[in-house]
Amino acid sequence: MAIGATIHTFTGQLADVDRGVYDDLALRVARHASETDAFMLTRVLAYCLEFAEGIAFSDGIASTDEPAVLVRDPTGRVTSWIEVGAPDAARLHYGAKLADRAVVYTHRDPAKVVAAWQGKPLHRAEDLVVRSFGPGFVDAATSAIERRNTITVSITEGHLYLELNGRTFDAPIIETPARP
Repeated sequence: MAIGATIHTFTGQLADVDRGVYDDLALRVARHASETDAFMLTRVLAYCLEFAEGIAFSDGIASTDEPAVLVRDPTGRVTSWIEVGAPDAARLHYGAKLADRAVVYTHRDPAKVVAAWQGKPLHRAEDLVVRSFGPGFVDAATSAIERRNTITVSITEGHLYLELNGRTFDAPIIETPARP
């Protein structure tokens, strides 16, 4: 855990009907002082939408050679490289070469995130997507964040339904290809 981090807990349920994934959530998330609530919530949502055996948060800002979230197989090999925010092309290129798949989740304008990568090498760029949520969704949901959170995340037909501390939010999950 990074010095100066604030710990947030998220307990509740995950129901990803699209992938047939159902589980109870008990997450401890360290939010560094330089990290926004929007970035932290996007990390939590990325974790939920990518939930698989071996998923974990990295050490965050303290870890410069790992993404925000990653999935490892039982041997320790990285199978999914999951970035959050607006990673630079070199970092994403490295992650896409290291893992079987790479994906980016952002609370920012996905067109601007993708535009920053144009003309730069991206390993398997044709397979790389940026996932975002409908306009205003993350900003609205961050208003419900507390230190201890009750959360229910449901995904069905490409739509995200979030209940956070008794407040409900929903948005489409938007996929933007890395190379338009």
